[in-house]
Amino acid sequence: MYDHISDAMKKPAIIKLESNLFALRFETMKLYSTITAVERLLDEGRIDEKTTLIDSSSGLYAYALAMACHKHGLRSHIVASTTISKSLASLLENLGAQVEKIPPQTTLKLDQKFRVEKVLDVIGKKQNHYWMRQYHDDIHYLGYEEVAEQIGREVGTENLTVVGAVGSGCSTGGITSYLRHENEEVRLIGVEPFGSVTFGSQKIQDPDMLVAGIGSSIEFQNVRHELYDDIHWVSFNYSRVGAINLLRAHAIFAGLSSGCAYLVARHEAMADNRGNYVFIMPDTGHRYIDEVFADNEDVLDIDSLAPTTIKSTNEIALEWSKMSWSRRTNTLET
Repeated sequence: MYDHISDAMKKPAIIKLESNLFALRFETMKLYSTITAVERLLDEGRIDEKTTLIDSSSGLYAYALAMACHKHGLRSHIVASTTISKSLASLLENLGAQVEKIPPQTTLKLDQKFRVEKVLDVIGKKQNHYWMRQYHDDIHYLGYEEVAEQIGREVGTENLTVVGAVGSGCSTGGITSYLRHENEEVRLIGVEPFGSVTFGSQKIQDPDMLVAGIGSSIEFQNVRHELYDDIHWVSFNYSRVGAINLLRAHAIFAGLSSGCAYLVARHEAMADNRGNYVFIMPDTGHRYIDEVFADNEDVLDIDSLAPTTIKSTNEIALEWSKMSWSRRTNTLET
């Protein structure tokens, strides 16, 4: 029996799709890291029942923070992009969150930069506000220890590769860090969109869109570049192919970040019949119905897609590039 719905929602299901390909399917992934972070902050006395937790988000993290605050009787303040859907904004407000939309910006970089500046402005003016710093604080790694233990029990760590969107680095990095406590040889493949500064693709813009949530146009300080063995850059178009194929082939309804992680993991697993591949699916596909799943007659054949292997970030090119990162620290000159 659970004391709060968030505890029932946070645990993922591991689904075997092929002999060596496994989906780590969350309903909403960031519940694990956010609840753990909030509980650690409460235990350490850094926040209390009078504190309002604030951060910038328009998606999974906003929902996770509102849920964590609801569980612990805290207030939350979300600084959101104008692109936030009406349904999500209504959901957050009904959970007790204050949702503050920023004015429209001309680029994603300006949008993300403005939202962070707005958070800092609020903190400077209001007492008892705590910035959760989802893109900067390593505290968000802590919640994935239980997920790693679940993977270890159900799949094992021998010849294991984890595949997932980089984002802030906390999910892929956190899960893999804990798995490597048991087996240092566990591999990690990070998936990035074009246009993200995190692994050096900022000069290549996706003509369709930046897949929100898996990369960034500003620096995320809690990405540990040295955890990653390989990096794949995947376009919106190819991510869409992955998401639609997941639904058609396996009846799994998921979003774009799940689609691109599946595309990469499927490709790698087919080429390596000795290893097991677990790819991360952070949420369901409901917010992508119109832009991903509607009008899908023109979707490409997934078996016709393959990455171009490159040796330098200067060679990154649409629609899908792959590079050995070899667990080195961040450098834009690679």
